[in-house]
Amino acid sequence: MLSKAFTGSKKYWMWIIMLSAIILAGFSSYLLQLRFGLGITGMSKNISWGLYISNFTFFVGVAASAVMVVLPYYLHNYKQFGKITVFGEFLAVASVVMTILFIFVDLGQPARALNIIRYASPKSLLFWDMIVLNMYLLMNIIIGWRTLNAERKAEPQPFWVKILILISIPWAISIHTVTAFIFSGLVARPFWLTAILAPRFLASAFASGPAILVLICFTMKRIAGFDTGREAIGKLVQIMAYAMIINIFLLFAEMFTVFYSDIPEHSVYFHIMFFGTKGYYLLSPFMWLSMVLAWLSAFIFINPETRKNDAFLIGACIAVIISVWIEKGLGLVISGFVPSPLGEITRYIPSTHEIAITVGIYAIGLLILTALTKIAISIKNGI
Repeated sequence: MLSKAFTGSKKYWMWIIMLSAIILAGFSSYLLQLRFGLGITGMSKNISWGLYISNFTFFVGVAASAVMVVLPYYLHNYKQFGKITVFGEFLAVASVVMTILFIFVDLGQPARALNIIRYASPKSLLFWDMIVLNMYLLMNIIIGWRTLNAERKAEPQPFWVKILILISIPWAISIHTVTAFIFSGLVARPFWLTAILAPRFLASAFASGPAILVLICFTMKRIAGFDTGREAIGKLVQIMAYAMIINIFLLFAEMFTVFYSDIPEHSVYFHIMFFGTKGYYLLSPFMWLSMVLAWLSAFIFINPETRKNDAFLIGACIAVIISVWIEKGLGLVISGFVPSPLGEITRYIPSTHEIAITVGIYAIGLLILTALTKIAISIKNGI
């Protein structure tokens, strides 16, 4: 089946070449980071997590969202998801690879990754994060590949694959829960010290992941002529609508608790995030943009007339992705460091090399997703 990824049209190979060029550009910046250290990024001693961890947090959610198509199809026998389930699993594969790479580059030196194994401790959340991410990656590769192989041979799936699918459902929830616990377990950062962080992570993930999957469905229909079915897309839109509304509700519940109690150690982060402070207004425009896009997308999903219009639907999916990325990136990671525990305000702007490495990892994820999608479409079309 792998050979199907090495055959394609001229446009297909132009896309592959473009992604490869972006990867090489990102790798050249990474070589500079290896030589000179994380000093070439925009991070500092006061803001030690930046663009890398922001994207790590976002794509862990995208990977976890595969459960939104796996659970209805395998557990509730929702046949309309039959054409898109494998694409959700392959999206999870590409997303987990990207999350691992973002952690890898954020460590600065590759050898540091071995410390998690050499000094493994059950008390370390990073240790558990490594386990759940790698196991989830392996499960999705096996499930997706065996599903396609069974479809190609027109035979039922092996029984052990069905068991693995059932295990992968709670495992998907675990990868984003552990990620949330990494943040909320840092007691020196009051902004993250909240029990509602894990539910917020999952709600936003179940909105952004299906949004990307819907865009993939539209892209496949336009470029490859592969139609996943309107009913399947409609069900994904319903999932996004509920998830986005829950995400908005949880954010407002957090904001009410913070502003009504007015505990300075917690409220100062939200004040700076939404209203800025003297000489520092970098975050507030992005956060208000995220709020507007969240409400706008929720309205489009709820309104029957707009959610049935492809142009509105595509725009709403893009709005969801941008909104959640800002909320879980700038609005979560950066805001947790501003101000510092000593009250210092530090500006963070990603460097050119940091952006190049990030875009390079994006290109790796797209390359993996493109190859896996090409294989899946070929098999489903009987080519």
